[in-house]
Parts: sequence; C-alpha cells; structure tokens
Amino acid sequence: MPKTAVRTALGLALLAVPATAVATAAHHAPAAAHRAAPAVRAATGLDDPAKKEIAMQLVSSAENSSLDWKAQYQYIEDIGDGRGYTGGIIGFCSGTHDMLEVVELYTKKRPDNVLAKYLPALRKVDGSDSHEGLDPNYPKDWKKAAQDREFQKAQNDERDRVYFNPAVKQGKADGIGVLGQFAYYDAIVMHGDGDDRTSFPSIRKRALAQAKPPAQGGDEKTYLNAFLDARVWAMKQEEAHSDTSRVDTEQRAFLRRGNLDLHTPLDWKVYGDSYHIG
Repeated sequence: MPKTAVRTALGLALLAVPATAVATAAHHAPAAAHRAAPAVRAATGLDDPAKKEIAMQLVSSAENSSLDWKAQYQYIEDIGDGRGYTGGIIGFCSGTHDMLEVVELYTKKRPDNVLAKYLPALRKVDGSDSHEGLDPNYPKDWKKAAQDREFQKAQNDERDRVYFNPAVKQGKADGIGVLGQFAYYDAIVMHGDGDDRTSFPSIRKRALAQAKPPAQGGDEKTYLNAFLDARVWAMKQEEAHSDTSRVDTEQRAFLRRGNLDLHTPLDWKVYGDSYHIG
C-alpha cells in the first residue's frame, strides 16, 4: 500500500544469447513468412537476490522517499487515505487486512510480543480507517517491535507471500523479464490482488485486451507499455494514487531505454526526487 509522502534508469538492454546458439548459414534458409514468433525470455528473474534488492529499493523510493528499505520496518502513520494506519516495508495497512496478517504471523513466532495485545482491535478495524483500540500507543509499540528480527522476518515473509512471489510467478508465466516482473510487483503492492476494477488482476486483464505478452507470442515492450497504460488508468481512479510518476519517470523510463532486465546503473525520479543505484 502506498504512502503519499513526497518520495532516480540509465541502462543498456542486454539480450541474453546462449553461447551454443552460434548462427550458421543453412543450405535452405526458411522463408520470412515462417519466422518464429518472439521467444519467451529465459533471463534472470526478479527473485534473483541482486534483482530483488533493486526491487526493494525501487519500491522504497516511491513509498518512503528513500533507498534504505530496511529502515522502514519501523515506519507507521495514518496518511489519511482511508486505510487506517500504514506501516512497515511496503505499507501494510490496518484497514486492508495485511497489517493484521503481519501481526498474527509475528505472534505465532513470538507469542509474548508487544503487538499481540492489539490483535482484537486489529481484527475489529480491518476494512475501515478506524483507530479504535489502537490509539494512543500502537505506533510506539510498532516501532518497538521493529527492533525485533522476528518482526522484521514476519514483514519480509508476508511481503513475499502476498505480493512478491505471486508477481514474479505471473511475470514468468507471461514470459516477461525483470522489469516486467517488477511492474507486476509494484502494482500488487499498491492495488492488491483482489477482484475490484483497479486490482492487479484487473490491470493485467485490461493490458491483455490491448497486447499479447511474450508467452502468447507478443512483443515484450509493446505488452509492457499496455500494462503500464492500464496501471496509470487504475492509479488515476483514486486521488491518493493520482500522481503517476512512479510509472512515468521510473518504470516507463526504464522501458523506453530498453532496460528490460534492470541492469545497473539505474537512474530515475519519483515525485520529482532523483535516485541512483550504481
């Protein structure tokens, strides 16, 4: 879930060519009409540790105006978007169920934790922007819990289970590379994986109506442009998400430069702020 606080991609697109695929002149060359459809890429995925670290930094630049995503375990505030408290590394929300799941997971691992006493209140406010039963000490206790490695692990595990892993899985199934998988991940983080018209599945469905992904014989850049168009449309349906620079001057910039696998160095802007990964 996004934060509305004010929150930098030069890269070369490298086409992976297997060393064994050396072209040789065939005696009978195939006719142009029988050229193969665009191949599904078999490149490093976003789940590669180095690429995953980049993904965390990219999201943090938009969510927290910082590349130091690990400093965000302790983050918590109500940003006035109707989702109650927003906290942690990707903005888990008390009003959208995922914050509750983080605290439940943490409590399974450490039953006597400082947040366990808030579970009844978190269940009660789920689906609303209410703070009932949470104020005034919940933010203070969240920050205290964030010093515990078990709570940090709970945030990591919930991020991966609900957002990161499904995005990478779908991206690989669609035959898109690291950039595309990241675009999926960023969309799920902001819009969720539900069934409403601005959810990730609906955004993807809207894109598929305009272009085929590589797994269906389509061109990757064309498909990703269609997906980002659909993402921008979804963002503009809600005032809290109406600034689309995390797409326009980040993801779209990488795509325009042909950096489909997020090769470093990366330079981009979000909400007017510049960022760099060397």
